[in-house]
Amino acid sequence: MKKTLLLFFAFTISLLVHAQQTPFELSGGKQTATYTEVISYFKNIAQKYQEAKFIDYGTTDVGKPLNLIVLSKSKDFDPVSLHNKGKAIVLVNNGIHPGEPEGIDATMMLVRDLLEKKQLPEDVVLCFIPVYNIDGMLNRGPNSRVNQNGPLEYGFRGNYRNLDLNRDCIKTDSRNSLAFQQIFQQWKPEVFVDNHTSNGADYQYVMTYIATQKDKLQPDVSTYMNKKLIPVLLDKMKARKFEMVPYVNVWGATPDKGYDGFDDSPRYTTGYSTLFNTIGFVVETHMWKPFDQRVWATYGFMEELIKQVNTDTKQIVETKRKADESLKTQVSYPLNWKLDTAKAEQFIFKGFEGKYKPSEVSGLERLYYDRTAPYEKTINYRNSFIPTVTVEKPWAYVIPQSWTKIIELLKLNGVQMKPLPKDMTLKGEMYYIDDYKTGNRPYEGHYNHSAVIVRKDTMSVQYYKGDFVVQVDQTVNRYIVETLEPQAIDSYFNWNFFDSILGQKEGFSDYLFEDIASELLKNDKALKEKLDAKRAADPKLAQNAYAQLDFVYKNSPYYEKTHNRYPVMRLLQPIYLGY
Repeated sequence: MKKTLLLFFAFTISLLVHAQQTPFELSGGKQTATYTEVISYFKNIAQKYQEAKFIDYGTTDVGKPLNLIVLSKSKDFDPVSLHNKGKAIVLVNNGIHPGEPEGIDATMMLVRDLLEKKQLPEDVVLCFIPVYNIDGMLNRGPNSRVNQNGPLEYGFRGNYRNLDLNRDCIKTDSRNSLAFQQIFQQWKPEVFVDNHTSNGADYQYVMTYIATQKDKLQPDVSTYMNKKLIPVLLDKMKARKFEMVPYVNVWGATPDKGYDGFDDSPRYTTGYSTLFNTIGFVVETHMWKPFDQRVWATYGFMEELIKQVNTDTKQIVETKRKADESLKTQVSYPLNWKLDTAKAEQFIFKGFEGKYKPSEVSGLERLYYDRTAPYEKTINYRNSFIPTVTVEKPWAYVIPQSWTKIIELLKLNGVQMKPLPKDMTLKGEMYYIDDYKTGNRPYEGHYNHSAVIVRKDTMSVQYYKGDFVVQVDQTVNRYIVETLEPQAIDSYFNWNFFDSILGQKEGFSDYLFEDIASELLKNDKALKEKLDAKRAADPKLAQNAYAQLDFVYKNSPYYEKTHNRYPVMRLLQPIYLGY
């Protein structure tokens, strides 16, 4: 009987120990947790610890809510209250690409350890999205990432609609993105981390990083991130035997020749977070390093980041607050950027020699990295970007209420707007889309526009009761400007939200319009001279009767003035709305 009791207690203790361990640990670092295991794990944590809260947000494309686990030493889980108390918020996102699951498993262990060891930071509240792409995590298997070294099974990159959610932060085609933006705007993090796994070149590092592009971040926030935070993190990670360098951004080349920084536009999570003066990191573990090393590197980075944010909370919070306030009065806004090829910094890169040998598949020369030939070499790293398009903000934008998705997304992202109290004729700047390019193949469900050329025209336009006025005097000005200015790389226009304005609704029958066009040219000398000059400059048009009629039509009173006219007005002067 005594022996039976001893065995029973031993078995019970074993179960308790295993209950605290993750699937990653129980498998000896070979397996990543399933979605069911992750959610059950964090629900149990929230029940066990008063310092933890498990929250559901909205839904995802697969029909399940997006989850958030929040750790607060003070047991305060009200974002407004926490910001008023001067707490810093760190938001960590996992599983945006569920085939890259290191952050999922590292977060499970880190949350447990912080709570069990009573090591929650005093001045930092931690928010973890356990799995962002729930849809893709449920699509589990061993084969979709052929170039990756473990785990045994993992999720899929695309979500239930086959969208890459790390391209969805502006267009917001997925319900996942709607829920993510709700989380981001409710908690307003000072620091954001998105955990990933890289592909591409081979080198000695287990982990690399993408930091918010330094020239795009508000200068004071950028200075703190680049001069203080990043150097500390690099030193700490080196001490942990996980030395880091910037993300190795090479395609069709080897990194020993040097490489360039990553241009994270607002479609990406860190590009999106930049619009709100949030310090952002994408950590990229290397696909071919052992899975357990990749998980522990991710664990280490998050732990060191949390410690440093706790040390610098006051500076981080105050710097972001001032940056947000400065946006209210900032006048000029860069929209698009290009690499400054004249500027480069240098660092010592630890790689493996890239060599070539005959391919056993094609018989042609192929690249391989020789892990028996490591090297250390000083390389150039170009990470300075300069604006290519800059605009001055108007006093306000006026948006017709008919563009409902745009209105909803602006509101979701904290944009304040006022409806017109009555029908009004307003005078301001209107854009005409004079030219643009469109992709030949769909990209994330869209045929994106680019290289947009606009023409301004000051005019009076009829707007109606319920249309919205968005004043550009807000802390979210960058989001407003970079979505509503059609030239911006990730504007609503470039994501096809306004494509219906590009379609001409009325036209002419050439045999009937001939006589009208003839009368127009007889009565309008300037129009005739304009047509003559066009014919002289364009021989093809001179030989095309219909094209000449079309030219006359488009320069006549009969042509619809709303064709190619961007419907959002730029109000340059304040107006009285009657409030």
